[in-house]
Amino acid sequence: MGMARFLVEAHVLEGRPVSELAAAHGVHRSWIYKLLARYREGGYEALEPRSRRPKSCKHAASDEIVRVIVGLRERLGREGHDAGAHTIAHHLARELEGDVVPSVSTIWRILKREGLIVSQPQKRPASSLIRFQADLPNEMWQADITHWRLAEGTDVEILNTIDDHSRLFLASQAFKTVKAADVVEVFHKTAELHGLPASLLTDNGAVFTGFYRKGKVLLEAELERLGIEYKNSRPYHPQTCGKVERLHQTLKRYLARQPAARTLPELQIQLDTFAHYYNAIRPHRALNGCTPLQAYSTRIKARPARDAAPNTHFRIREDKVDTNGTVTLRYMSKLHHIGIGRAHKNRPIKLLIADRDIRIIDSNTGQLIRELTLNPNRDYQPLKHT
Repeated sequence: MGMARFLVEAHVLEGRPVSELAAAHGVHRSWIYKLLARYREGGYEALEPRSRRPKSCKHAASDEIVRVIVGLRERLGREGHDAGAHTIAHHLARELEGDVVPSVSTIWRILKREGLIVSQPQKRPASSLIRFQADLPNEMWQADITHWRLAEGTDVEILNTIDDHSRLFLASQAFKTVKAADVVEVFHKTAELHGLPASLLTDNGAVFTGFYRKGKVLLEAELERLGIEYKNSRPYHPQTCGKVERLHQTLKRYLARQPAARTLPELQIQLDTFAHYYNAIRPHRALNGCTPLQAYSTRIKARPARDAAPNTHFRIREDKVDTNGTVTLRYMSKLHHIGIGRAHKNRPIKLLIADRDIRIIDSNTGQLIRELTLNPNRDYQPLKHT
């Protein structure tokens, strides 16, 4: 039983004076008189605590503003874009054309009141995350491959590249399967538009690195030639490439709300459309509401730590002549067969490679077995004796 009902019943049923009750329980007499008036008007239910919320507030958002906020939330969600309070505030400022825009916290409360925000207590709080960010644009790029499915069920791959500092969506290209040569081609096209980065971060995919196979792939060789530092994440630790991984999620949420693409060119149009929205229109919370294009354009750009080496790519490979008298060599992701002769079968050899100029020598004696310039248009290089 609450004190209010206790005081009312002590006065009404016992007949105890108001002044005595006030002195005994440390309350003011006027409050007891208010309780008695409410009791006579509405009974015991009228004694329940009442809301102190004001009947009106001149600062409250109007019904029209509420409708606009809810409408923006539904439209952005329908189009597959982020629809949080920060994003809505950004779009609202453009739609209201100079009128007072509610604060982000007000927009959040409106969304909460309308049942459009669901609490997710299971999610890790943002304050517990350890974030890192490059100091300058082009200081580090992140690249990764994600999978998507076309309308008829064909699986394809999307190669995405993002700037670590500004989150600028640098490139998004769809392929049936991403090959090593595709990665290098997209990298060069991106560098033509934005300049060379100081470093590149990827995961341990086979098209990115050959480190775990004790070799080098085309991308690593090209980055080394250009003087660009290459970094790769720990195995099974996608958080290292967190920015591009998060970009995959945002992109896929957008693609899921679009008509399913039937072909790679249709999918590419959707990727280009999203990249424009992401870079130039969508505000980014990690950038204090700026767009990635604004963040990328306002600071000087980092460059590779050293100048590019000459175009010639050198490498040495140990192998053994097969029983057919040939040895295989991969050039620009394509496998070529080089004829040496059956007389040399099972012979241990070394290939001294300077781009397409190849010298094949005996591993034990150093004797030159064959010298040639690789023809990249032929799978089999005709047999020639030195």
